[in-house]
Amino acid sequence: MHPILDIAKVLGLPSDALIHYGEHMTKLRLQALPKARIRPAGKIILVSAINPTRSGEGKTTVAIGLAQGLTRIGKKTALALREPSLGPIFGVKGGGAGGGRCQLEPSARINMHFTGDMHAISAAHNLLAALLDNAIHFRSELDLEHRQIFWRRVLDVNDRALRQTVIGLGGRLNGVPRETGFDITAASEIMAILCLCEDVADLKARLGRILVGFNRAELPVTAESLLASGAMAALLHDAIQPNLVQSTEGVPAFVHGGPFGNIAHGCSSVMATKAAATFADYAVTEAGFGFDLGAEKFFDLKCRSSGLWPSAVVLVVTVRALRIHGGGDPSLSGDIGDISEIERGLAHLDHHVRSVRAFGFDPVIAINCFTNDNEQELVVIEQWCNQCGLDAARFTGFTDGGSGAESLAHAVVSAAAQPQPETRFLYDLESEPTAKISAVARTIYGASDVEFSRTARKDLERISKLGYDRLPVCIAKTHLSLSGDPALVGHPRGFALPVESVRIAAGAGYLLVLTGDIVTMPGLPREPAAHRIDLTDDGEITGI
Repeated sequence: MHPILDIAKVLGLPSDALIHYGEHMTKLRLQALPKARIRPAGKIILVSAINPTRSGEGKTTVAIGLAQGLTRIGKKTALALREPSLGPIFGVKGGGAGGGRCQLEPSARINMHFTGDMHAISAAHNLLAALLDNAIHFRSELDLEHRQIFWRRVLDVNDRALRQTVIGLGGRLNGVPRETGFDITAASEIMAILCLCEDVADLKARLGRILVGFNRAELPVTAESLLASGAMAALLHDAIQPNLVQSTEGVPAFVHGGPFGNIAHGCSSVMATKAAATFADYAVTEAGFGFDLGAEKFFDLKCRSSGLWPSAVVLVVTVRALRIHGGGDPSLSGDIGDISEIERGLAHLDHHVRSVRAFGFDPVIAINCFTNDNEQELVVIEQWCNQCGLDAARFTGFTDGGSGAESLAHAVVSAAAQPQPETRFLYDLESEPTAKISAVARTIYGASDVEFSRTARKDLERISKLGYDRLPVCIAKTHLSLSGDPALVGHPRGFALPVESVRIAAGAGYLLVLTGDIVTMPGLPREPAAHRIDLTDDGEITGI
């Protein structure tokens, strides 16, 4: 690793623009950031993927490797990526900083606590919850209806036992008993606010708009009415400032914010993306899980809110994922399996390509290669891309670092040099929420219909009555399928997307639409990654 001051110098950042967290991590002071509402000159490269398997398909690894590849071919490049959450680190993923020779460094510290942003977000979120229950306890003039409180608490650990809880037990001194629950910090509205705000004034305004519940007259109660937004902003004093680290090969990386793509909007902060595109010529960023989740929200939420727009889109595919989406057995990867499985899986890729084209781009296909991939299957993917007029490049960055991403880097440079398409979104903000949800479900997911539960319809009626119906939508859905059913892999047709409820995220500036069995507090698997993570006597973290 290089000293972080050397990494900052690559971007032209002086020492006094930084707040240091040791030799290898720093934060960028707000004064050094580009002004709000100004579009940076650098080209933004969006990396997304097809629907992954439960093991993931290496999208973050590809994004980091691509940045290293661009640097190797002489392009001044920076990354803008999400921060890892402790939930998946101790759950299934076991790490969220890339892999092999395409990692963020220092990876162990980034995975474990980093600069404390996640904890600051948790603290600000839970402070609002405490002030809310305090107002109920003392029967403040807000006259809160404790059965109409929406604001839950958060924790940055997967813990299914906390999804539904009862608080305030033990007598009058302990508050008013009521039902509530916990979400994971990555699903907190404050996480979304941090990632979408452009400066401190915007942060405080968004915090003040948070809707926490209703009073007995059925009027909305906000964080501002609880006099909470100032203290919450103070807790986020450091967290709002983007973090600067580096990749394995010393590429500058702004790592800031971490909303999940399946239950939030899945993108790193606007400030980090703008910083990367201001101080470098190419800014490589990613949007969580498949294109149907993070990337759609990148366009319809992040770009709409900030005025950003990418110059090229990369779509990551793997033999393993295409085989699964073709109905095959992923354990056969490397064998001479049934090529028809890959061919059927290409229908899934084709759907995502059409989704990318809905926003005006022809994606560059990054084939993330594993050591046991079958050559014949790789050729089938390349031939299909060629027939569709798509540039495709094999990526071997996990084992080869930036040299394994040079072909992809050249393809991306060519794509980014094309005339930039006009800004387009899937829906107009003046449309009804049902029309917005339907536009995403039909165009991006391929649904034939949207089914709204009784609860969801009541939610939408209240949303319309309160005047929140002009907000964009953020759909929470399984990442394993285009549909709302994680078992329905491949290219499902004729399905209906079940909408169970709709939450108002007024501070973030969207309606959170929960579909299927999606939950905002994940659970641990039978064999959590936490079982293999340890600390040696020398103070080294292992098992990530």
